[in-house]
Amino acid sequence: MENIPHIKAGIVAVSRDCFPQSLSENRRAALVAAYEKKYGAGDVYECPVCIVESEAQAMQALDDVVAAGCNALCVYLGNFGPEISETLLAQKWQERTGYPVMFVAAAEEDAGVLKDDRGDAFCGMLNASYNLKLRGVKAYIPEYPAGTAEECASMIHEFIPVARALVGLKDLKIISFGPRPQNFMACNAPIKQLYDMGVEIEENSELDLYESFLKHEGDERIPEVVADMASELGEGNAIPGILPALAQYELTLLDWVNGHRGSKKYVAIAGKCWPAFQTMFGFVPCYVNSRLTGRGIPVSCEVDIYGALSEYIGACVSGGAVTLLDINNTVPADIYGGDIAGRYPYKPTDVFMGFHCGNTCSQKLCHPQMRNQKIMARSLPEEVTFGTLEGDIAAGDITFYRLQSTADNHLYAYVAQGEVLPVPTRSFGSIGVFAIEEMGRFYRHVLIENGFPHHGAVAFGHYGKALFEVFKYIGAEKIGYNQKERYATENPFA
Repeated sequence: MENIPHIKAGIVAVSRDCFPQSLSENRRAALVAAYEKKYGAGDVYECPVCIVESEAQAMQALDDVVAAGCNALCVYLGNFGPEISETLLAQKWQERTGYPVMFVAAAEEDAGVLKDDRGDAFCGMLNASYNLKLRGVKAYIPEYPAGTAEECASMIHEFIPVARALVGLKDLKIISFGPRPQNFMACNAPIKQLYDMGVEIEENSELDLYESFLKHEGDERIPEVVADMASELGEGNAIPGILPALAQYELTLLDWVNGHRGSKKYVAIAGKCWPAFQTMFGFVPCYVNSRLTGRGIPVSCEVDIYGALSEYIGACVSGGAVTLLDINNTVPADIYGGDIAGRYPYKPTDVFMGFHCGNTCSQKLCHPQMRNQKIMARSLPEEVTFGTLEGDIAAGDITFYRLQSTADNHLYAYVAQGEVLPVPTRSFGSIGVFAIEEMGRFYRHVLIENGFPHHGAVAFGHYGKALFEVFKYIGAEKIGYNQKERYATENPFA
């Protein structure tokens, strides 16, 4: 995947002066060895400085992990730990780099250590958390943050995708081409929360994009891109004549991205796709959007800025392709009765269809084909609606999620895990039959109750745990999820 950061986590061991320093150092070495044995080298760096009740040592460790090129920090309580200097390290790390930090603690290995070498890091983690609060430092702390070397290695490995998203957000620019379509207030995007997260926003008009597109006419790279598109589509290349225009548009977007990164390393795009796009450009951009998103450069539909942001977070967390879909339509009773009831453990209200015109990358579709956009063709000549990629979304685990700023600048999010069922949709576009346990109640008491728009991001796999931690770390005030328990707004008498 392009356009997402690689994480290198620096591991700094800490020791309280009334505990043996060697205890923390030996446990640190065992932790690094356990990580590299299970997950390979390259993700973690063992800082040689062990902080022992010393602010000067904290600064030495900080300089060392920065010099080593680390973009995430793990403070490892090999024993009780010095709460002042260890949290000072976290504070100065965030002030200097803006990158994320986690805290984790060593468990006692066996009965033999209890006599002389007990570390008491389980206790020390409480003091560390208290001092983090005092300093106002955000830190990732696992659900149960004490463990053996192998267990702590797994905790750090779970932190890596969370850190990848947080680092990506710090260096992200969203480029939009708008404004959003008329009657599409759902894509309203207050930008204050973007700035609060460190995300930059560059807003352009469709005219800027169209001018750049025209300048790419006859670009010598177009035949190469056309050949790549034809290879990707294979038997689904049903409208080969549209590929040169789509290739021209793809090069326009890529050149814009490369020329407009500014101070940022990573880019996501919120693109316009109707109502004037088709008649001016002569096609719809869905397939191009799908190709860029498949490479790690999310392109959301309908100038959905927070949709693009959500997609980018999912790409960082999953390390793979994501998509943006409408939470679109109910599943008809005949399809539910014929293909779902008795085969899968879902009620009619647990299932729905997720759809968009054709922006889901080909690797996530069954038998993808180049088509025209049927909804647009109802009022426009069919030939200007070519360029959408159609196919049923491949069955498998998914996570449906979104991060959104409200109009009054509150940051909300939701996460729900489920699956795409291997059920034919009998419909058009990039579309699938989605199943999420208790979706009906989640739809009413999270999505509707909190004013979420109809667009949701989709990660292919179960990534709810990491996404929840990302949203928590960046300060989302509400994080909704599907649940069996009664929601606060749910009528107890219904």
